[in-house]
Amino acid sequence: MIPLSHLHDSPDGRSTRLGAQLLPDGAGTRFRVWSTTATLVHVRVDGAVHAMTALGHGTFETVLPVGAGARYIFILDGMDRPDPYARFLPDGVHGEAEVIDFDHYRWQDTTWRGIALADCVFYELHVGTFTPEGTYRAAQERLPYLKDLGVTAVQLLPVAAFPGQRGWGYDGVALYAPFAPYGRPEELMAFVDAAHALGLGVFLDVVYNHFGPDGNYLKAYSPTYFTERFQSAWGEGLDYAEPHMRRLITGSARMWLRDYGFDGLRLDATAAMQDDSDVHILKELAQEVHKLGGTHLLLAEDHRNDPMLVTDYGLDGIWVDDFHHEVRVTLTREHEGYYRGFEGGAAELAQVIRRGWKYEGQFWNVTGEEHQRGKPADALEAPSLVYCIQNHDQIGNRATGDRLNHHHDVTPQEYRGAATLLLTLPMTPLLFQGQEWGAGTPFLFFSDHHGELGRLVSEGRKREFAYFSSFSGESVPDPQAESSFRASKLDWSELDVGEHGRTLALYRVLTSLRREDPVLAQRSRKNLHAGNVLDVLWVRTHTDAGDRLLVWNLGQEAVPVDALTLDLPGRVILHSEVGLTDALPSSGLLEPGEAVLYGGSGGGTA
Repeated sequence: MIPLSHLHDSPDGRSTRLGAQLLPDGAGTRFRVWSTTATLVHVRVDGAVHAMTALGHGTFETVLPVGAGARYIFILDGMDRPDPYARFLPDGVHGEAEVIDFDHYRWQDTTWRGIALADCVFYELHVGTFTPEGTYRAAQERLPYLKDLGVTAVQLLPVAAFPGQRGWGYDGVALYAPFAPYGRPEELMAFVDAAHALGLGVFLDVVYNHFGPDGNYLKAYSPTYFTERFQSAWGEGLDYAEPHMRRLITGSARMWLRDYGFDGLRLDATAAMQDDSDVHILKELAQEVHKLGGTHLLLAEDHRNDPMLVTDYGLDGIWVDDFHHEVRVTLTREHEGYYRGFEGGAAELAQVIRRGWKYEGQFWNVTGEEHQRGKPADALEAPSLVYCIQNHDQIGNRATGDRLNHHHDVTPQEYRGAATLLLTLPMTPLLFQGQEWGAGTPFLFFSDHHGELGRLVSEGRKREFAYFSSFSGESVPDPQAESSFRASKLDWSELDVGEHGRTLALYRVLTSLRREDPVLAQRSRKNLHAGNVLDVLWVRTHTDAGDRLLVWNLGQEAVPVDALTLDLPGRVILHSEVGLTDALPSSGLLEPGEAVLYGGSGGGTA
């Protein structure tokens, strides 16, 4: 039996008792280790080696008269082992950790109380490619731009420490330590602080379903963190029934939310978080997070279309792949890989919008999988469904990292029409960096693994996406090449040029309309109806405040709007090619790819 005192949070509320923890009133730093493999444990602090006392049950501890900034590494039976609970690894995941004082940073904004999911317009960004410098500090300087754009919540790709100098962040191995090349912990705090001062929420993508292949030292401390009962696509299964693994995960979540001030977490690939405990790890995670007080949100990336994640486990929202896939297939007519499960077209898009997602129990037989997929989303309200037309995966997991606007079959008009649909629906929208101006730069997959591991990553990626013909060619950029990383950095000089500027202007209008229009500001699926007239999609939102009707021409020919036999509200509010307006072009035609939003105070159904 493991004493609960070795698992629970420390008296001052810090995330876990393991690792290095500053004691109150300058009493030094306590170093604590749990290991089922070591018999002798030491800690080397600033070059001096100190024995640690065995407390029983695999726990070792010592208190030393050192403070913040001290460098340390644990020594297990004579072998140097980096601290998996490190709060900062300034020299990388194989090096010494630094003792961090979370109270050193003085928060400037003390009035922020969080953001409701219904108010979120997410902007997903990768710190390393968002700016030329690729740091928290440089990203902070762009926050006023995001405020002006009209997004309300910034979502960072994972920043938990991972090997090398560049990567997406999904190979993290130190769940408590921010990635050093982006900046120091206090610079990440300053980023969050500055965002809050501007009225922006900040969310963090976290990976609690696997560890990266390089730099994970947990097994050296205890193999019981892992299990053969489960296996994931990325390696050994995590044993969430092991109390220390469970506390590692929940403690990490609590730290990001409490000590760094994040407003919520996006949980990567929750379908891979297999757990046979009495209480599923996701449910306990939600309970722990919601006990923190204030507004803290948990969003699941999960392809299963299972409302239980919200209704039973208590998460707040789910990323919905089906909406993205139907938009993509509609505009590009691609049917490779998992896109084979989607038909595209106005009727299919209308079904997804009406039902929340496409698959609610139908048979799925795509990419080697055969099973019933999904359950009805009837119990979920609109904010719990996160929709996008692009994200890091759906761009970066393409062979050349090409964005939707790069596709030869997607016209600028269709691209702007898709944005108009996304931002006028009551579901929670997510944008990916640069999407708002139709960025010309790709977002490639890139990594910085050493030697043989790097080669295996490059080859494994081609195998993983073998069902996409584009991955079979020799022209696929090498993820290990630094050029792949550099090519993925946004080109901010594009911002207001030509079609880029036109697209950006539309996004600004749409986010303002979403926020201020009395009908669109009501986030309920109960008000939502959708259908089609041949290749024209229509979406009606009907509330006590009035009617809004979006009409999007997905065909190849211009359409006379008056011929659509729709009950049109009184006036035109927005045209995707013009912006705010009060009339259609004099021709009365809706050209291919264009969308129009009508508004009126009366009711009516299509």
